[in-house]
Amino acid sequence: MTKNICVVGLGYIGLPTAVMFANSGVRVHGVDINEKAVNMIANKQLHIEENGLQERLEQAIDEGMFTVSTAPTEAEVYIVAVPSPINPDNTANLEYIRQATASIVPYLQKGALVILESTVPPKTVENVMLPELRKSNLVLGEELFVSHSPERVIPGKIFEELINNDRIVGGITPKSAEMTKELYKTFVQGEIHLTDATTAELVKVMENTYRDVNIAFANELAKIAETIDVDIWEAIRFANFHPRVNIHTPGPGVGGHCIAVDPWFLVELSPDKADIIKKSRLTNDGMPKFTAQKAKMLLEEQGIENGKVAILGLAFKGNVDDMRESPSTEVIKELENIGLTVTSFDPHIKEMQHPTQKESLGQAVQDVDLIILTTDHNEFKNINPEMLNTGDTKPLVLDTKNALNRDKWERAGFRFFKLGDGKHKGNSSI
Repeated sequence: MTKNICVVGLGYIGLPTAVMFANSGVRVHGVDINEKAVNMIANKQLHIEENGLQERLEQAIDEGMFTVSTAPTEAEVYIVAVPSPINPDNTANLEYIRQATASIVPYLQKGALVILESTVPPKTVENVMLPELRKSNLVLGEELFVSHSPERVIPGKIFEELINNDRIVGGITPKSAEMTKELYKTFVQGEIHLTDATTAELVKVMENTYRDVNIAFANELAKIAETIDVDIWEAIRFANFHPRVNIHTPGPGVGGHCIAVDPWFLVELSPDKADIIKKSRLTNDGMPKFTAQKAKMLLEEQGIENGKVAILGLAFKGNVDDMRESPSTEVIKELENIGLTVTSFDPHIKEMQHPTQKESLGQAVQDVDLIILTTDHNEFKNINPEMLNTGDTKPLVLDTKNALNRDKWERAGFRFFKLGDGKHKGNSSI
């Protein structure tokens, strides 16, 4: 059994992976360049939110199986789990991958295994990591083994999915893949499928791109539904009763570090062939503006020119604290661009991370003309609109996630609207 692992990158994937191994009897050293995050982790405090992480972290540290610092150490296995964002021009920024790989080179010993977990464009292992690893003077595939095993988990259910989901492992050689499989068998109960590194890279990007294209389809359907007196959420639910149909749901945009980013890897790789992929990305990136324009139209119908809007939710998805690529922040930009004043609230974003952010729901909705729900946190689903104090008048409500109970809000006197719903307009009934 592997005796020790060094995990480089202690974010939303690296930290849960590190403590998962530590809880499974493997000694783990975690590394991150963020000194504040390292100090917090060392003191058993979390800088990210994830179900079950606090208890697992405490166990790992208390049992002496997990240490952290800002520098790597010698280990049998190195796992790289750093960000791979996109640049403003939608090209891949792989500098974090290169720097993380370079940082471990001085510590590499004969027989070491290096695993990239970050989601990356195909050929990243070959073109970015291997040139750095060759500087170790170890023979690749004989003295130094390298593979790509992309994470396939969803925030909020990371530990459950780390254990139960199938894994893809792509090695630069068959032995690299086999060594990686043996490592992850420490805790993975799903099947582990072996291939080459470039195929594994493509598979992960394909998975997220499939979802992005499907969401773009749903968003186009939502726009159409608003013109033909149909509630698209109802129509999608009925369509999905078909055994071979699985239409995703529309929304104010696509966020997160994966679905909103990974398709651009394929566009950059082959711009003249990725027509549907690029169109889907542009469609989903256009939803914040569509949402803002809908808000403006609703306000103008009430004779309100320069209104005040409250945004409920800054995280990119419900019940997490992750704001990466969040469509909520883009919706706010678009609202402000058309002259509207915006406040926001998110119960999962503990520190003030956005200039519009308020400390409480009550502060955010006070004296606003329109409330827009952009993130489907349980706290928002459970709001009692009868008890919601919004000031002298009740604002309009626009639900972009199909998360609120229309009847409850209308009984409380709010005019209720929903993205993609041309069937119910305000307080009208079918």
